[in-house]
Amino acid sequence: MTVAVRVIPCLDVDAGRVVKGVNFEGLRDAGDPVELAAAYDAQGADELTFLDVSASAEGRGTMLEVVRRTAETVFIPLTVGGGVRTVSDVDTLLRAGADKVGVNTAAIARPGLIGEIAERFGRQVLVLSLDVRRTAPLAGGSLMAHAPSGFEVTTHGGRKPAGIDAIDWARRAAELGAGEILLNSMDADGTKGGFDLELIAAVRAAVDIPVIASGGAGTAGDFPPAIDAGADAVLAASVFHFGEVSIAEVKDALAEAGHPVRR
Repeated sequence: MTVAVRVIPCLDVDAGRVVKGVNFEGLRDAGDPVELAAAYDAQGADELTFLDVSASAEGRGTMLEVVRRTAETVFIPLTVGGGVRTVSDVDTLLRAGADKVGVNTAAIARPGLIGEIAERFGRQVLVLSLDVRRTAPLAGGSLMAHAPSGFEVTTHGGRKPAGIDAIDWARRAAELGAGEILLNSMDADGTKGGFDLELIAAVRAAVDIPVIASGGAGTAGDFPPAIDAGADAVLAASVFHFGEVSIAEVKDALAEAGHPVRR
């Protein structure tokens, strides 16, 4: 049986409000997260992703309340990421109502965390959030030694290079126990110029766990090529939040391209 393509709105939450910008800068208010979550549930979203972009101690308390309220309101899977550093953080989010938890910077700093989370809660709970930028070729056209694929892992919303090859890290994270990869193209984020298909294909070739494509959606027609390139699910934010594209339009475009979707 063919698995349906998942369409996932992403809500970047800052101090209890949804925000969105371009390349993680110039953030503007996009609404109340619980109200948006309920609207997306009604529109047929398959899952929701919340990213806590202000994951300080105060921000985490606010985010937990948002997660609790959302879990009481909607009945589709909810992934929560941002500032997750320990197994205890994962436990707290799951108890608040999250179904899956996204991990990024802490796993880069200590890859063993991936295995610890997978062993405690099952690998289906763990989403590795992978923020990737293309590396500029060196003089003469050669690639940087630490990123031979031409794709580099970044942290801090794409602003800080981690000095790690993105394709190698995706492969290693899958081997360590990550359940799926949320693949964010930081170059394409918020630009509405389409997904980075080359990046999706490279990660697909390296791992056998589900890949969620993120970054660059501008029209409903941008989504099917991401699945063609190897993604199992598609994620977007601003085009959904500001009413430029609907969940139904994305599913129609996917179905017309021959991809199974849930109605």
